[in-house]
Amino acid sequence: MKSICVFCGSSFGTRTAYAETALETGRLIAEQGYRLVYGGAKVGLMGTVADGALKAGGEVIGVLPRALEEKELAHEGLNELHLVSSMHERKALMADLSDAFIALPGGAGTLEEIFEVWTWGQLGYHRKPCGFLNVEGYYDQLIAFLDHQTREAFTKQAMREMVQIADTPQALIDQFKDYEAPDTPKWINRDET
Repeated sequence: MKSICVFCGSSFGTRTAYAETALETGRLIAEQGYRLVYGGAKVGLMGTVADGALKAGGEVIGVLPRALEEKELAHEGLNELHLVSSMHERKALMADLSDAFIALPGGAGTLEEIFEVWTWGQLGYHRKPCGFLNVEGYYDQLIAFLDHQTREAFTKQAMREMVQIADTPQALIDQFKDYEAPDTPKWINRDET
């Protein structure tokens, strides 16, 4: 594992713990010798995670659609900033540049990004870990739903277990180090339920 991608909000949310954890996540990624890949913006938790890595001397690569750069959202202090034409291109490049994926608190975009890479893993397009950093229980209800989805046989248990969950950035990074992708096919047969 050389690069860790972080998906997170372009806002700060209501709790100071979200920004504090974003800063710590960036710092830990850098201090442990990993490269940070993220969405390239300077706003919200996105800018905070990048700042945490940069202040710790880490390498930070941003991937930003040109339309957002034009709104002056680009972080000026990155080691590399890739400008792309669409959100689809952004996600594909972030996935190509990364060996693991963390979802910090965020909105619909954060969920869409982490769910897409999780789905790609289920389909066997990659064998990279992905997980939720459950800051102060932010993802508790989502995790409960993922468990419900599994009980209702829309997700295999092995596929559900692909998603790593931790309350601290260090715990999640440690889980990533030990991660092994399942060899189970994604599809559920009626006789397996």
